Amino acid sequence: MNQTVQQIPDIAGTGPYAAEQNRVLRNTYWLLAISLLPTVLGAWIGVSTGIVAGLSPGLSMILFFAGAFGLMYAIEKNKESALGVYLLLAFTFFMGLMLSRLVGVVLGFRNGGSLIMMAFGGTATIFVAMATLATVVKRDLSAMGKFLMVGAWIVLFGFIANFFIESSVLMLTLLVLCLGVFSAFILYDVKRVIDGGETSYVSATLAIYLSIYNVFQSLLSLLGIFGGDSD
Repeated sequence: MNQTVQQIPDIAGTGPYAAEQNRVLRNTYWLLAISLLPTVLGAWIGVSTGIVAGLSPGLSMILFFAGAFGLMYAIEKNKESALGVYLLLAFTFFMGLMLSRLVGVVLGFRNGGSLIMMAFGGTATIFVAMATLATVVKRDLSAMGKFLMVGAWIVLFGFIANFFIESSVLMLTLLVLCLGVFSAFILYDVKRVIDGGETSYVSATLAIYLSIYNVFQSLLSLLGIFGGDSD
């Protein structure tokens, strides 16, 4: 049996767990692709109805954190069951809904549609590059996790602080930092699946989705700031 498993071709490495690692990675990519559909639907509904744009910034932030962290907790508690998949799709719909405020602002530019496509293309390029790099890097990247987590908390608290400070310089700094941190997180999370450090494709999808979401949001914000045509 072990000999049969070792003979299965894989991109995750060799050994008795290679087939399982490949299965988790394959299911993660499939679920990640599916999870983008509720995100687009949520963003479209949000822009069409203005349901999020109509909320005050403070209430919108409270709703975002309560909904996001609540759903993430529920997903992790049910990651080994089918309920975890449904909760993940509900989470991605919610995140798309919350993204609609930014998308609506960008669509207000004359070149808004082009900026969104540029942000989407840039995000896809970063994802493919980081995921490909994860398959060829041989060294253990587990030590990256602590530094990236610190960076993520800095970004989070920085955005909360800037909600009150309203500094354009700090905002640009945080957007660039967010872009760098979560691009690196894609590399780290894909590599963790490849190395067998993550055995739940639901948890793996959640982690990678959050990174992609933050990369896209950062790119779209930067493009809107520097490339938005309001004439």
